[in-house]
Amino acid sequence: MGYRLLVTLVLTLHFGFLAYLVVGGFLAWRWPRTIWLHAGAAAWGVLVVAAQLTCPLTYLEHWARRRAGEHGVGQGFIDRYIEGVVYPERYAALAQALVAVLVLVSWAGLLRRLRTTALPRPRRRLWWRGSR
Repeated sequence: MGYRLLVTLVLTLHFGFLAYLVVGGFLAWRWPRTIWLHAGAAAWGVLVVAAQLTCPLTYLEHWARRRAGEHGVGQGFIDRYIEGVVYPERYAALAQALVAVLVLVSWAGLLRRLRTTALPRPRRRLWWRGSR
């Protein structure tokens, strides 16, 4: 029972991480200091995809499944739960590109937002006060 609960917890963490990877940059528009956490998540996502690494959460899920008496699945999290469920497998590269575009758009929007709020606004002279 405990290992099955651990599997559920790991799957929840994995889904949460992927959701944060996609929308975390937009959350930084509201909480700008969280951009560093999102940058780390994005860097990890790029590293896992580019170097074809296995996420530690996937290792943990497989280990917990074996301990619970199930066979550890040979697929990674995205291969098993995302591809073929959220989008067809043949569109994997397109889905990765769309996530990258979303992240870059969110970062560009944050940069634009920070620039417009950080710049001091020029003081307007009122026509009835004249120049000083």
